[in-house]
Amino acid sequence: MDEAQRHTDEMFMRKALDEARAAFEAGEIPIGAVVVAQDRIIGRAHNLTEALEDATAHAEMQAVTSASGFLGAKYLTGCTVYVTVEPCVMCAGAMYWAKIARLVYGAPDEKYGYTVVSPGALHPKTEVVSGVLADECAALMKQFFKNKR
Repeated sequence: MDEAQRHTDEMFMRKALDEARAAFEAGEIPIGAVVVAQDRIIGRAHNLTEALEDATAHAEMQAVTSASGFLGAKYLTGCTVYVTVEPCVMCAGAMYWAKIARLVYGAPDEKYGYTVVSPGALHPKTEVVSGVLADECAALMKQFFKNKR
């Protein structure tokens, strides 16, 4: 990856981290996501599973829905999803059907991440970049669960 792309990925991951911090403050598992098209955020969200009492209200699902509404389209070809933690298989499946071009995530999820549960869940043409600001993303999750105990 070239330096300009790394810088862009870190910049948008910081926006996803802002969403994760909002989730943290609201007592939600601190995962945030943004959807980007042509260097512009067209969808942003954080986990809302507690607030909505909905097990499917993950950050990625909410951000993809928001981006689809913004574009007025069900397919998000050419878009990148930035998410602070590796998506679960449900979210990876939603990205598959939305035809996301790129997925960029921070921290791995060694228990529930799609690479563990179902490695083929993403569309085969989706480019994946992992580990972007991983330490910051993981630290927020660790602090959240430390506070819960």
